[in-house]
Amino acid sequence: MELSEALPLGELAAAFAALPVFPLFDTAYFIVSVLYLKYEPGAVEMSRKSPFASWLCAMLHCFGSYILADLLLGEAPLGYFSNNSSVILATAVWYLIFFCPMNLFYKCVSFLPVKLILVAMKEVVRVRKIAAGVHHAHHLYHHGWFVMMATGWVKGSGVALMSNFEQLLRGVWKPETNEILHMSFPTKASLYGTVLFTLQQTHWLPISEANLIFFFTMFMIVCKVFMTATHSHASPFAPVENLICPVLFGSVSSGHSSHHHDHHGASHEVSHPPPPPAKSKEELNEGTRKRKAKKAE
Repeated sequence: MELSEALPLGELAAAFAALPVFPLFDTAYFIVSVLYLKYEPGAVEMSRKSPFASWLCAMLHCFGSYILADLLLGEAPLGYFSNNSSVILATAVWYLIFFCPMNLFYKCVSFLPVKLILVAMKEVVRVRKIAAGVHHAHHLYHHGWFVMMATGWVKGSGVALMSNFEQLLRGVWKPETNEILHMSFPTKASLYGTVLFTLQQTHWLPISEANLIFFFTMFMIVCKVFMTATHSHASPFAPVENLICPVLFGSVSSGHSSHHHDHHGASHEVSHPPPPPAKSKEELNEGTRKRKAKKAE
């Protein structure tokens, strides 16, 4: 009997959607999140100078999406911290990555084959969070499409959206790195995913939630594992966006840059006037005669 007959796709998707994420997948999520924190410039030095600030940054990396979603829905932003098991697990991961003797734990989890597995497991948690955020918002605001999309989006990429606040805790201020202005692949994928889950939740997308979770998780795993393995930052959505965005929103005009160039060129000419014209031969002779006459006097 073939595998597809023994285990139909619908049952496989349902079993996958019912798979518990705690503690195994949550541990992978915390490990990858704290790894990204350690990659930040100055993060290791900060952990030595101010362990409490480092711990707060790690908690934002691990639970920032829950905090931001609760703020949007008017709930207690610290409510998720009542989950003692998750907080203790995240704290243990933070301590091992930053303070394990000889960096043994960090070397193990940053080893590429192990890291790829952890990244894949993290995407399982991300898609579950998006689906849970949309479902929660749908329960509170049954017809609030934009509330569902906003909640699902921050559940999937809340850490990135709070990156500027997390930078402040590390004593860094880089407003040009705003995630809204320069969306990374996880942020864009979470946005597109939450649109799909909102359409499914409002019965505009004829697919079950379990199947959508399964297929979107497979898409996220393939993309993130490939990008991590090849150290690529190129978005898989870029080819489609390059075709659609200029049609819908127009392209960047070069008029402003040319005007900017002309303006600077004009100011450059004003600040450096051209040299005076050279004197003629007659003017030079007249000047010579005047100097001789003055000398004679």
